[in-house]
This record gives sequence, structure tokens and C-alpha cells, in this order.
Amino acid sequence: MQDDDNISKFKADKQNIVKNKELNIYEALIPVVILMGLLFYNIKYADGELLGGYSNQYILLIGGFVAMIGGFMNKVSLKVMITEVWENLKSVFTPIMILFLVGALAGTWLVSGVIPAMVYYGLQVLSPEVFLPASVIIAAVISIATGSSWTTSATVGIALVGIGTALGIHPGMIAGAVISGAYFGDKMSPLSDTTNLAPAMAGTDLFTHIKYMTYTTVPTILVTLIVFGIISFSIDTSGNTDISELLNTINTTFNITPWLFLVPLAVIILILLKTKPLVALGFGVILAAIFAFIFQPEILSGLSNSKFESILKSIFTDTSITTDNEKLNDLFSAGGMQGMLWTIFLILCAMVFGGIMDAIGALSRITQALLSVATTVFGLFASTVISCLGLNAIASDQYLALVIPGKMFKKAFDDKGLAPENLSRTLEDSGTVTSVLIPWNTCGAYQSGVLGVGVGEYFLYAIFNWLSPFTTLLFAAFRIKIKQLSGKID
Repeated sequence: MQDDDNISKFKADKQNIVKNKELNIYEALIPVVILMGLLFYNIKYADGELLGGYSNQYILLIGGFVAMIGGFMNKVSLKVMITEVWENLKSVFTPIMILFLVGALAGTWLVSGVIPAMVYYGLQVLSPEVFLPASVIIAAVISIATGSSWTTSATVGIALVGIGTALGIHPGMIAGAVISGAYFGDKMSPLSDTTNLAPAMAGTDLFTHIKYMTYTTVPTILVTLIVFGIISFSIDTSGNTDISELLNTINTTFNITPWLFLVPLAVIILILLKTKPLVALGFGVILAAIFAFIFQPEILSGLSNSKFESILKSIFTDTSITTDNEKLNDLFSAGGMQGMLWTIFLILCAMVFGGIMDAIGALSRITQALLSVATTVFGLFASTVISCLGLNAIASDQYLALVIPGKMFKKAFDDKGLAPENLSRTLEDSGTVTSVLIPWNTCGAYQSGVLGVGVGEYFLYAIFNWLSPFTTLLFAAFRIKIKQLSGKID
């Protein structure tokens, strides 16, 4: 789901699943139970401040330390654990660089007037009654074209959150709509790395996989659109008077012109041309900086004594543009690269925990335990779903949530006489799309950081993402489109 250039794909393709006969299932689960217990207490009773502002990060490190003790007790050397952690950390180098660039992108797109222009024109085109389903569709189209939910969120996603917030729609609803559309498009796009990885792990071809996914994916996205349509007609949003005031404030604060859309258009074109994401986003930052000098000289002069210094500030640190409207003041602020540090630290800590869990053989042991109880066809599908969900939470990496179950369950599907596309579809329905629902997973941390909306705020509204595993289980339970190796469909 991340960009095709992601180093994690190299790691996933060559993933060696560590097995440890010394480790039993109870020992494998101890770090997970402690991690989940501390995270639950931190969120439920400590308002996220159990250990200060970086509580979740420290809790992940505590979980890693507990796993390390379990490793020592089961004959796993420190060198093996450090090596696996290092491999995990290397795998997120590109995502971290992307996060830094997205932070810079948000800052420069603000001071150049790109984001205000998107909000300005978007308020006139997208009415509150159709905004949420329209956001799903827009995100889906961009994601299908680019093959990346990450690029979708970093471009139209940011704009849609801004427009919807100005309309008075809850940010969690907007982010949920954007993420639902982005993950539908990414999941169905032949350009997506996870869409290529899942059939490779299961043993089928790309287009058979995509065709087979439509059986579960299309009904899920239709239900998502219907629900968002109902929500759009039932929510309380700002009236025309408020929108007129917003438009007037934006127009008097910034120099609004359609020429500003050349910046996001250039980034999207570069992505479509298969340019490396770091290059495309970096170009977007530079082009926005140039446009800021051309179109927003007054804004730059108002931020500091030097226009060049204002550009650097928008790239690296906090930037706030004050208007006459308090709602816009909250909207027209960006954290730059500095604003992404919390998210980056979360990803690094998650990689430490996931790396140690893999090194001691815990991931393999947990997956094997699930496989051992899969005695029926439905049980096999359910075990695969649970394995994918669990690995998204434990390993904090969507690639591992595809690779490990894919390798572990491949023979079991074959033994049951099930075609490999059953497995590849289940991996995507439960592994790919749910990664964004875990706050410390690389995808959850990224989307939350980029859209500026916490996972807890958008979780309920990411309808497509949490509904997909239920859809695949429903199909399995009633044997709908469960293809046999003989070619027969029950």
C-alpha cells in the first residue's frame, strides 16, 4: 500500500520467517498481552499520557524488552535480535523520508496558497450533502491511477480534510472517507505493490487476483458509499452564509488563482509516470516554494523578515497564517518536517518491537497456532484473517501481514483443494486494508500524521477498511465464490 519504491517490498519478498522450537505459544503471547494491556490502559485511563507525550512509543519499547527477555530464555542470541531489528529499521527508511517530505509539502503548499486554493474552489464545488461519498470516489480514482494510498492522502487527502473541516464536517468522518477510497483504489490497482505481493505469496497471477477481489471488494465499497451518503444527509454542517464568509476571508488573505493547481497536478503526473516518490514529492516542495515567491509575497513577508527564511520555516518547522476567521486559523497551520517527528518515532519503536518478536520466533509460533486449529474451510479463512490482523498489530508492518500468513497458509489452502486466489484475496481483505486501523502500524501512523487526524477519530468511519474482513468471512461462511482447484465454484 505504500509506494512501489518502498524498501519494505525488498524485505518482504525475501522475508525469512524465523522459527524457534524452544518457544511455546504462551511465551510468544506474553509480550503481546503486556503491550495490548499497557496500550489499553494508556488510552482508556491515562488519556494517552501514561509515560508522557510519547507514551505509545515507550510502551512499544517495553513490549520489545519483554520479548527480548523471552528470547534470552529460549536460546536466542542478542546478535540475532539486533540483526532483525536493524533489518526492520532499514525497511522503513523510505517511508520515513516520505513522511519528512510530506511535512515539508504541507508547509510549502500552505504558504504558496495551494491548500487555500483547493479549499477555496472545493467549497464552491463540493456541497455538504455529497461531500463524504464524493471524497470516497475522488480518493479511489486517484489511488487507482497512482497505485498508492500514501500519495492520495498526501495530495487530495489533505485538501479534502481542509475543505470538509471548513464546511463543519468532523475531521474523523472526512479522513475515514478519504482512507476508504484510497485503500479501495490501491487494493484494486495493478500498480500497487501489495496488489502484486499478495498473489505472489499465494501462487496466482496479478489479474486473476484482481478479478477475484472484485467479488468482495465491490459490495464492500458500495455499502461504504451508501453509509456515507446517509451520514452526509444527516450531519449538521455550516450554512451558505458561513461558506461565503470563509470564501471572502481566504480570497483576501491569499492570492487565489487556478495556476496554483499546477503544483499538485505536477506531483500526480510524476507519480503516474512512475517517478520515484521521493523525487516526485521533493519536486512538489520545490515547485510550491517557487510559487510562494511568485503568488504569495505578502504571506512570506508577514511570516518573517526574510522571504527565504519563511520558506525554510515552512519546510522544517511550524507555520501558522492568521486570518479573521478562527476556523481558518486552525486549518491554515502546518508543522513541516518537525511535525512528523512524533509519527516517525512511533514507526521506529514499532519496528523494534516487531523485529524482536520475529527474531525470537514469536510471529511464526502464533501463526502456527492459528493454523493448527483451522480444521474446516471456514476455519482456514478465519485463521488467515486473524493472522493478518494480529500481524498488523504485532509486526506493525503490512508487508509482513501479507508475507507470513501467505507462506504459512499456502499449503493448507492447497490441501483443502482451494484455488490460490482464495488466499490472495483474503490476504488483501484482511492484511492490506486493516493496517491503517492500527495506530503504531506504519500505515496507521502515516495516515494519521499526514491527514492530522488520529486513528481513534477516523477508525469508525474507515468503513471500507474494517468491513472488508467481515465481507471475506461472510463469503467463506456461505461458500460464495470460493473457487476450487478443479475450477469449480461452489
